[in-house]
Amino acid sequence: MQKFKKILIGIAFSPSLKPNLFESIRLANMLDAKLVGVHVGKKTKEKEEQIKAILNDAHDLKNEFKIIWQEGNPVDVILETTKNQQIDLLILGALQQENLFKYYVGSIARKLTRKAPCSVLLIIKPSVKKIACKHIVVNGLKDNKTEDTIKIAIGVSNDLGCKKVTIVEEISQAELDVNVSDDKSLRKATIVKERIKTREDRRVKNILKEINCSNISIHIQSIFGRRGYSIGHYAKVKRADLLIMNAPTKLSLLDRIFPHDIEYILSELPTDVLIVK
Repeated sequence: MQKFKKILIGIAFSPSLKPNLFESIRLANMLDAKLVGVHVGKKTKEKEEQIKAILNDAHDLKNEFKIIWQEGNPVDVILETTKNQQIDLLILGALQQENLFKYYVGSIARKLTRKAPCSVLLIIKPSVKKIACKHIVVNGLKDNKTEDTIKIAIGVSNDLGCKKVTIVEEISQAELDVNVSDDKSLRKATIVKERIKTREDRRVKNILKEINCSNISIHIQSIFGRRGYSIGHYAKVKRADLLIMNAPTKLSLLDRIFPHDIEYILSELPTDVLIVK
């Protein structure tokens, strides 16, 4: 199973700098990972002192922490750093483009999520105070990447001390292939739904046979609807603390024309989101 041994945090001198650093330090300690910070902009004494003051207030890191200062395009600099530093997990909070009074999550996060060679964690509400992770939702769709994503979700759940994981099987309405117009067709649609649900549950349970889930309560939930949108809505309604998703496969021309499932998640983040690569 993939382990996150080296974490990169994008450092922006925004109002969320302190909570972003606190969240990253806690996560690095829980995952027993090294932490690297990158600031896209000039290195100044004032900035160094600000970071030093925050670190003095935070818990001690188990492993080393270093900061990289580099000017340039935010996306290019962060991507270059993930490769040069052999990063396993990129954490994105509020990212500021130097000299502009605007903080980026949407546009930059989308570009980095598509292009980053590592997994990406999007944090929407960083906190100085530790908030326990009580519920993780992970996709269980039929895909070659899903087994690894579920294994990582269980591992992350154990590291974070989270006791509840819901595996959501998103099933396209097109699979029903039943036109409901009367009671007879409704019964047929219900039977087809149950058969599909049984098939998907069996597939996910086969994956879980290979994973030690003894310390976690696992729930399997089938949802018929639009992929990406459905699981995002479910995570929001259930107030999940973390949503874990497969990274999208290499985008094709059609993906540029029609939204990919991950685009629905990025357009309105329902909670913190981990995209596994």
